Amino acid sequence: MSTSRVLRGGIVGGGNGAFIGAVHRIAAELDGEARVIAGALSSNPERARESAEQWHLQRGYDSFDAMAKAEAARDDGIDFVIVATPNNMHLPVTRAFLDAGIHVICDKPMASSLAEAQEMADLVNRNGKLFALTHTYTGYPMVREAKAMVAAGELGEIRKVMVEYNQDWLMEPLEKAGNKQAEWRTDPARAGISCCVGDIGTHAHNLVEYITGQTVTQICADLSAFVDGRPLDDDANMLIRLSGGGKGTLVCSQIACGEENALNIRVYGSKGGVEWHQQEPNTLLFKPAGAPWQRRRTAASAYSERAGASTRTPSGHPEGYLEAFANVYRDFLADVQRVVAGDAPQRLYPGADEGVRGLSFVEASVRSSAAGANWVEL
Repeated sequence: MSTSRVLRGGIVGGGNGAFIGAVHRIAAELDGEARVIAGALSSNPERARESAEQWHLQRGYDSFDAMAKAEAARDDGIDFVIVATPNNMHLPVTRAFLDAGIHVICDKPMASSLAEAQEMADLVNRNGKLFALTHTYTGYPMVREAKAMVAAGELGEIRKVMVEYNQDWLMEPLEKAGNKQAEWRTDPARAGISCCVGDIGTHAHNLVEYITGQTVTQICADLSAFVDGRPLDDDANMLIRLSGGGKGTLVCSQIACGEENALNIRVYGSKGGVEWHQQEPNTLLFKPAGAPWQRRRTAASAYSERAGASTRTPSGHPEGYLEAFANVYRDFLADVQRVVAGDAPQRLYPGADEGVRGLSFVEASVRSSAAGANWVEL
């Protein structure tokens, strides 16, 4: 959308040694609607200063508290902040900036526990500032096409869903070798009660709910830690039940040898099915009953308005992870501009409600597995 000025963004966490911080920055700046100008990029003051210099930020801070207070007091302070810290810091950072009157976009999962997620949601609802959660995969054009097809009734009654998210990067104990990303994700004090389910299972769960428009109401989960000495899960296998009566399977693993980032979903209804693979994101397979399969393609044969509006390149040019991430930011930043202009936000991105459901899913998964893979309610 056309803007009156470029929005000013800040970031907490995501400095040297963190993959996701740079991804957030690229996504925020991709469409030219915002510029990340300030940050508290590490809890270590020296690393925070070094990271700010390497990012060429206008203003670097040693702590998020100091950043929130200083930016709120400036006439040219930031309009929004990116929270790219380990899970246990999402709540205090979000609280500091919302209290300072600054909009927040937060990495997922929303918090390190369901109680914290509910506290964050209450805070967001009371505060009135915008809050977005970066469930990246909702930003892919063909995922939005699949959602539109389900909403239009093209699949009929949803009967079965199969989703899997498999990686292999934690099949060795990298946390013992100094890998920063492995260290915090396998640490209950920073990650919460789950590693694999919290990290990537929440994406699979969110994708099911986003595409089907239904909620996961019950699960039967079997969580495992295959790497010796690892206190949190690195693999999970689940049966799920949906609010509309459909059923399905959800699998996530970070010890699946040979897999890179294999997020795949199949949704089957009474009139047709769809199939999407994150590593081939421009293609959506549509399987109508009694007719040949259709191969819908980004920018070529995507029919929904949302899919078309989420596409930046001509047909045949791959659009991937960074563009999908940027689509979540595009929707969020458009709302920030609306609020700046005194207009009502549209809230087309994942928010606090999705965050609470994600942590409810994590909590229920752990509870089910601990009870011997019994069925539990979310």
